[in-house]
Amino acid sequence: MTLATDNQGALAGIRVIELGQLIAGPFCGQLLGDMGAEIIKVEPPGAGDPMRNWGRGDYPLWWEVVSRNKKSVSANLRMAEGQEIVRKLVAQADILIENFKPGTIEKWGLAPDVLHAINPRLIIVRVSGYGQTGPYSGRAGFGGIGEAMGGWRHIVGDPDRAPSRMGVSIGDSLAATYGCLGALAALHARDRTGKGQVVDSSLYEAVLQVMESLVPEYQASGYIRERSGSKLPGIAPSNVYKCSDGDYLIGANQDAVFARLCQAMGRPDLASDPRYIDHVSRGRHQDELDAIIEAWTQTLTVAEVEALMIANSIPAGKIYRAPEMLEDPHFAARNALVEVPTERWGDIKMQNAFPFLSDTPSSIRSAAPTRVGQNNNDVYRDLLGMAEDEIAALSNAGAI
Repeated sequence: MTLATDNQGALAGIRVIELGQLIAGPFCGQLLGDMGAEIIKVEPPGAGDPMRNWGRGDYPLWWEVVSRNKKSVSANLRMAEGQEIVRKLVAQADILIENFKPGTIEKWGLAPDVLHAINPRLIIVRVSGYGQTGPYSGRAGFGGIGEAMGGWRHIVGDPDRAPSRMGVSIGDSLAATYGCLGALAALHARDRTGKGQVVDSSLYEAVLQVMESLVPEYQASGYIRERSGSKLPGIAPSNVYKCSDGDYLIGANQDAVFARLCQAMGRPDLASDPRYIDHVSRGRHQDELDAIIEAWTQTLTVAEVEALMIANSIPAGKIYRAPEMLEDPHFAARNALVEVPTERWGDIKMQNAFPFLSDTPSSIRSAAPTRVGQNNNDVYRDLLGMAEDEIAALSNAGAI
């Protein structure tokens, strides 16, 4: 892939200062950057954001995804000189992102009221474990804790085992996504009012937002959702079924779709069986219905089952890993994965900017910065108007 040379994104012309580290703040910055915003990432001098070293052993490739479309500048926020740099950047910015423990930026002289005094139009996205208010707000938090408090962890995994995790940092990503959503809404509101505001996105509440009717179900009926493995209780058939050479996901819980599945299986009688005749009945006999379906799928290969599902218009699909994604023609046709040239790793495949906008397309315009402070001169000299000797003095003092 050739990196996009022009910026047609919906957020072109919007400048974002990213103070966050690790996952939630940087992922919020990635989303805004993909949509065209200029992202100036402020990293501590030296090691920089710990995300630079996150990944699998000797392959810390997560940085290449989460820091694309960003410029890296270094500033020591524990020093007055570093704090002053942020205040100067804020004066020319639209959005600031931070995901430190509540109270941290206040301690650094960068509280929202201070920043809004400098730039009343600034939108401040604050991502934290428990939010900026409430009795838990001062606690340290990270994604897994938010997933547990928000209700996710209790219902993930097999019922006879301890709660499991999803396999990705979903709590952080959700909080970052809601932070981005809030920033976009705040930009629209600013068009009417001329004023910026604070977006408060907590990890646990971001998870809570996707928990469907979990709380109302308990309040109304006393029902507590529990772990159910690969199936969704009461929704049948909808599960992962073993084939002779692998696993396959089938979702045929709607009446007409279930009837088509029965035809594909050569068991049209199941559609009129009182145990499976409607949604509620199938839910009551979920385990025995799953056993019947899996006894059939085990006699066929994944390819054979898939051909039958496609021919009968039944929602179903393979369980994809990275190799299957790289080989799949639909991924290729949609440009869901794109090749990005990087200094350290050469050309690597990663997920494309998403969602796709027809008139203002998002894009990947630059690879992740390889060095901490790689863009110091571009930003400090060209944007802030600092002289070369001033930049050198800040560097010698350890402020950048």
